[in-house]
Amino acid sequence: MGIPFSCLGIGAASWIASTAASCFSAAACTLAFKSCNCNNSIATRIVFAIIFLLNSMFSWIMLSDWAIKQLEKMTYDYLHLKCKDDGSCYGVLAVHRICFALSLFHFFLGLLVVGVNDTRDKRASIQNGWWGPKILLWITFVITSFFIPNGFFMFWGNYIALIGATLFILVGLVLLVDFAHTWSEKCLEKWQDYDDNRWKYILIGSTIAMLIGTIVLTGIMYGYFAGSGCSLNQFFITFNLILCLIVTALSISPNVQEANSRSGLPQASMVIIYCTYVILSAVANEPDDNMCNPLTRSRGTRTTTIVIGALFTFLAISYSTSRAATQGKALITKSDYHPLNTASAVPLVTSQPEGFPNNMRSDTLTAAVESGAIPASALDDDDDDDYDVKDDEKNGVAYNYAFFHLIFAIASMYVAMLLTNWNNVTTTNSDEKLVVIGQTYTAVWVKVISSWICILLYSWTLVGPVFFPDRFVDYF
Repeated sequence: MGIPFSCLGIGAASWIASTAASCFSAAACTLAFKSCNCNNSIATRIVFAIIFLLNSMFSWIMLSDWAIKQLEKMTYDYLHLKCKDDGSCYGVLAVHRICFALSLFHFFLGLLVVGVNDTRDKRASIQNGWWGPKILLWITFVITSFFIPNGFFMFWGNYIALIGATLFILVGLVLLVDFAHTWSEKCLEKWQDYDDNRWKYILIGSTIAMLIGTIVLTGIMYGYFAGSGCSLNQFFITFNLILCLIVTALSISPNVQEANSRSGLPQASMVIIYCTYVILSAVANEPDDNMCNPLTRSRGTRTTTIVIGALFTFLAISYSTSRAATQGKALITKSDYHPLNTASAVPLVTSQPEGFPNNMRSDTLTAAVESGAIPASALDDDDDDDYDVKDDEKNGVAYNYAFFHLIFAIASMYVAMLLTNWNNVTTTNSDEKLVVIGQTYTAVWVKVISSWICILLYSWTLVGPVFFPDRFVDYF
């Protein structure tokens, strides 16, 4: 069953105004980036992150009782009469519709930019320009999604979005573990190559700070969330502490050091403070049915707190998604150190080579012409008279465009799962205007399990070279 026509037309004028505003906003945004000191690759990522943030906020608002009541007022209760049975206009299905629209938007753009290697490719303008048409396309997908029958979104939410959200979490954890290793490697290389003690102090200082931070966060959890009768929280906190001690000891054990002398406390400290933070986030968002979450009882202005919490959540997801989306080269580029790889795996990196000049191609052609290797006419094909100084991708994209859109697509699925409590529908309190994000035991367990998986992945990077040295020999 599709959405009633009048439900879609909550205000046709409103949609037209929004569309026009979006076009003017996109044009203004493009002009602003051209006038500021922003490279194309950075500006593009910022705009897509803003679209993701707006889509997430709109999905969240449509889940709330407050939004439902506002829609009922705007449609003179027609919406309530026509949509109360199937919930096609609001609630959980509306969240899946809006997030599906954004996923479809990114899947479509990803297909259009597959194989783009630099901005000399005409299709690169699809990624870095055409903001007005792209925003119109996004809005069109959102509107069209309300014409799709509910049965499709029941299948989408229960299977496709669930798989995509799980994949998003796993990709994030893999990149985090890889970043822990590459951060330590980068500091050691800077220290050794440039004989600069500042990198040694940065590495040692950050390691000590993260270890102390882990201890402080654990103490806070024991002090505020592990009181009498809070056995589940006590288990989460204690088990996480045990795992952190195990991986820390494992990172400096003789066998691990022999297999990889560069593994040690810096990588372990980054992983354990992240996992401890995830556990703190889990217990801090736990329902207060057992009086184990003082944050719930201590909230002041409820609506303001919920809005700020939701905005912070979506900002964090937008930022992490944008960062992860730029790591497409990590799946296809070999680096010097990749402990996650097996003989058949593809290595991961988290940054591009430093010092790569934007005009390398032109300089190479000029040198080749001067040496007589190629004819002078080759320079005619490399006319840089109209070269845009803001175009930092003329000689190679800063990230894989197709992978960028894939990550944003599955991140939208993750937001849908987060807002719908992983398809565990719960009713909102009658005195709440807005829905608190993630305050269910399902969300708590998702965070806890992701923390355990992160430690498991990091542990594999330590013990893998010990048990399978032949499969890791090329990466040390």
